[in-house]
Amino acid sequence: MRTGPLKGMKPSVLMEQYKPQFTKSESKIYTYLLANETHVIYLSLTELCEASGVAEATVLRFFRKLGYKGFQDFKYSYAQELATYATVPEQGTYLDKIRNNMVRAVEDSSELVDERELQRTIDVINQKDTVVIIGVGSSGIAGLDMQSRLIRIGRQATAVIDPHFQVMLASSLNKNSVVIAISISGGTKDIVDSVKIAKEKGATIIALTNYLKSPLTKFADHILLGSAKENPLDSGSLVTKVAQLFLIDVLCTGLAVSDVDSVEKIQTEISANISPKLY
Repeated sequence: MRTGPLKGMKPSVLMEQYKPQFTKSESKIYTYLLANETHVIYLSLTELCEASGVAEATVLRFFRKLGYKGFQDFKYSYAQELATYATVPEQGTYLDKIRNNMVRAVEDSSELVDERELQRTIDVINQKDTVVIIGVGSSGIAGLDMQSRLIRIGRQATAVIDPHFQVMLASSLNKNSVVIAISISGGTKDIVDSVKIAKEKGATIIALTNYLKSPLTKFADHILLGSAKENPLDSGSLVTKVAQLFLIDVLCTGLAVSDVDSVEKIQTEISANISPKLY
């Protein structure tokens, strides 16, 4: 049984990870914590229960689900996280806010990367004959970028962003195939449907997502986590794309490092063949 928060995650990141699993009452606690983050660390357990309108037993269960011993344990960690960002001015231009959000997304995503899992993922991709990348919407754009990155280091990969073609291609995969499924929520039905088919065909599934527990990760053999909060009214925001592209960059760089000589040769040839197309 886990005795502490998952791999030392910051409380805000941890809550975001578990958000899909929260009950209706737990969601009320989560909403209150986010709306009153600077005030929460000064509350007692009773005050938090009254303020959020949730019973004490439910509040305690909420924090234990996250891996904390109780509210005091959570407050200590939360206070540490808030202190990290205390130097960031609350007021500022939208330029400041966007910059700060992007920097935070990369920093939090970096903390979530499990280097052993990253290496296992790199090894799997190197072992497979067929690499398929799937995503829809803004995740599909990230998938196309990943295809470009992989081709530039000499790895043949196919990015498919149309749900119908994803199902068609998934149906033709086998044990020598790897599917890299990109989904921020891990709950996009089109992606999950395609991954399920690919899994049944014996393909290895790699999930690039922001949530450890989701319909997508149930089928995943390997999971690389990113971190960027996304408002349902602002789906596909650039901040979440930055977190996705950070993971993609880390993975592609790891693949390049695993075969430096071959990659350098391919990159030199690509540069030589592209240069005549430039003025």
